[in-house]
Amino acid sequence: QVHLVESGGGLVQAGGSLRLSCAASGRAFSSYVMGWFRQAPGKERELVATISRSGGTTYYADSVKGRFTISRDNAKNTVYLQMNSLKPEDTAVYYCAAHNALLTGTVYYRRQDYDYWGQGTQVTVSS
Repeated sequence: QVHLVESGGGLVQAGGSLRLSCAASGRAFSSYVMGWFRQAPGKERELVATISRSGGTTYYADSVKGRFTISRDNAKNTVYLQMNSLKPEDTAVYYCAAHNALLTGTVYYRRQDYDYWGQGTQVTVSS
């Protein structure tokens, strides 16, 4: 089992940047594929980005491609989401999630693939 805690959310003007962090405790962090999801009011929770166990494979939603970067530091048990050129439509609660994976190079795209979730951190982008 793994416990996830997000941090780094806040209020930022459009065009600004934020870096979210997700610290994991529990079983070996490198065993998990990690994902960042977001949920805006009245909308479904959606995948933002995901990263493989080793960090060698990443995937981004089209809406954030070229602006957001997911990375991980397995020595620090932490996954990051660097968010640049933020837009008002990026406003949402951002969640970190983990999937215990057997293969090192795979990523997962569906919400139901993830076994563990953090409590979320609010990101608000003002226009």
